[in-house]
Amino acid sequence: MDTKTVEALLTDFKEGRISTEKALQILKSLPFEDLEFAKIDHHRGFRGTIPEVIYARSKREEEVIAIARSMHEKSGRFLITRATEEIHRELDLKEAKYYPSSGMIACGGNKRRKGSVLIISAGTSDIPVAEEAEVTASFLGSATDRLYDVGVAGIHRLFSRREMLQNARVIVVAAGMEGALPSVVGGLTDRPVVAVPTSVGYGTSLGGLTALFSMLNSCVPGMAVVNIDNGFGAGCLAHKINMMGSR
Repeated sequence: MDTKTVEALLTDFKEGRISTEKALQILKSLPFEDLEFAKIDHHRGFRGTIPEVIYARSKREEEVIAIARSMHEKSGRFLITRATEEIHRELDLKEAKYYPSSGMIACGGNKRRKGSVLIISAGTSDIPVAEEAEVTASFLGSATDRLYDVGVAGIHRLFSRREMLQNARVIVVAAGMEGALPSVVGGLTDRPVVAVPTSVGYGTSLGGLTALFSMLNSCVPGMAVVNIDNGFGAGCLAHKINMMGSR
């Protein structure tokens, strides 16, 4: 439930389209709904810009499905990260879309998208994390664009699309190995850059730690860095920055 939903509810009640009992029934789910194994924070989108999102990994499939169905019943929307195709199949909702690369399931996202968030991946292997950021930002209401496989080993690929950097309001860059691409992008544009280290790489990439340390030690000032493989967090931050210029 977000601000617009509450406003619509109050308007419907004021103008007599719903009864007092119906309005109270809807409001009972605020601030949360207790399913015993989970307490769903339906109120979170009303308090801030990011509604509660379902992290599927480490949960049983039936728990993920129960939470998603409850959220769908209350608001008509939900976002699931690190999900499986089986969860999507068991949900059996036509409007729910599964993204196999990132394991995202999105349902009922914001149809009016604003601003411009550019999602960049250094290599093809970084696309799953980049896609998680793109699906997240798009679901929340940001207009997104993608530029994949433009890493430093073939930097001319990035230079050929420099106009995309200048046209974006905020840029997310997902990179593994040595994690150099966000610094390159940050040196080419004055747009805010959100760097996402990925766990892609051999031996001393150390599961993404090398890329993380490289991004944290970038000589480009003002670059934000999120956790390893945290495309979701990058998408949320990029959306918030994007919306600051879209109000």
